[in-house]
Amino acid sequence: MAKIDLVFRQIDERTRDVALELAIEHIRPDATHIIDDVRPFTECVNQMLRIEHDADYVVYVDADCLILEDIRGFIERCDAPYVDSYVTDRFRGRLHCGVHITRADLVQAMAETEVPENDMKYVLRPESRLRNLAMKPRKMSKQFRNFDILHDHFQSYQHIFMKYALRELRSRTKIQAPRLTRSMEKWEVEPGVMCDLTMARNAVDYARETVPAEASPDEVHAFIEALPEHAASQMQALGLEEKPEFTRDELDTWLKTNRSRVDYSSKARQQKIFGLGLSRTGTRSLTAALQVLGYDCSHYPIDEDTYTELSNAQYDLTLLKYFDGLTDITTIPFYHHFDKLYPGSKFILTVRDKEGWLGSCARHYFNRPAFKDVEDPDEEVHLKMRQFLRAAVYGCYNFDRERFSAVYDRHVREVMEYFKDRPEDLLVIDIVSGEGFEKLAGFLDRPIPTEPFPHKGAVLSRKMLAEQAAVEAVA
Repeated sequence: MAKIDLVFRQIDERTRDVALELAIEHIRPDATHIIDDVRPFTECVNQMLRIEHDADYVVYVDADCLILEDIRGFIERCDAPYVDSYVTDRFRGRLHCGVHITRADLVQAMAETEVPENDMKYVLRPESRLRNLAMKPRKMSKQFRNFDILHDHFQSYQHIFMKYALRELRSRTKIQAPRLTRSMEKWEVEPGVMCDLTMARNAVDYARETVPAEASPDEVHAFIEALPEHAASQMQALGLEEKPEFTRDELDTWLKTNRSRVDYSSKARQQKIFGLGLSRTGTRSLTAALQVLGYDCSHYPIDEDTYTELSNAQYDLTLLKYFDGLTDITTIPFYHHFDKLYPGSKFILTVRDKEGWLGSCARHYFNRPAFKDVEDPDEEVHLKMRQFLRAAVYGCYNFDRERFSAVYDRHVREVMEYFKDRPEDLLVIDIVSGEGFEKLAGFLDRPIPTEPFPHKGAVLSRKMLAEQAAVEAVA
């Protein structure tokens, strides 16, 4: 049985006492370490990495996270070096933050990682920066998991101000700036009435006015250090009284009056999701989008159990005890069986312009042979799965334009025929051409997220390919 340590980080959040109670209840740690009111966050990270752990995993939990489901069982089964948790944020919807499940060897590697000098990424996100620096040379990769966790709900006005002044500073990139803008566009506030969303908007405006875009890392660091003073002065200027103490009763009342909220707990995810698209039709983008919507799906699994089960015609997969579904060509030869074994499931067929798809396949298959000599047992299983699925789906081991073109047409035709009397169970979506959450979220009866639809890999729409070809012709 895995040994698990909890590191609970609090900086006077209104939810701190209830959050700690829930964390202990749902993680059941072997040891608990509390980092109390250590600022700025760079110093908090320094202190947490000096803790000596006798554990297999360390779970870092921020005091603005209210964990509403048991996650000990997941950690017991986990072997990933790092798992970031998707939570339900008060201001930004579904995102990953606040609860970080970290394997002990990665914690040690982070502690040994040298802090870069004059590094803005470290100033703004010290924990994330050190973790990424530690993982990269060790070829570690992060995973994501959906849990029923409330993030940044019920916070004090002062905490919201500090959080969203910092959020504005962290959003000064081409990717993050529009995300913050999209979130703020959904903040419905009543003019003249103070609420959490109004305070967050005030904090964003204050940071923009106080810290210029050209500020140095030292200047940004100084502003972050002084955030409690900035928040106190703004509270006084607004004449605001702080909220009373937060209690478990307040949480229970809120949960009872919000029964219609989306429940992201593992026990609520009975419905399976199967992506039926061929590789290079946006299957990785679909998998990432499903994650945002609350579904943990495995994209092209290459583990030994899955290979053994599928190759022996066993379709009640061990993997599907822990995941909400599968995507990519793993599903294609077997979706009829999955449909019978997992009634009520939803199926998503990703499609794209066939000429663009054939070009993408040709590039993808280059230097990815089906057969080669390997010594690593895991890589050997990967190759066996590649051989098995290529033969089952395409009837060949390497890319052949004519063969792939025929397989594409046949696959789309057969899927449409199979679901012709069940349109409510099948979604056909062209992610590459721009279709996204408006279509996918509606199909799965989920709220449309504020963040943009994730596009993984170098997939190009027909228009983008034409524009690229025009540029190359001129060149």
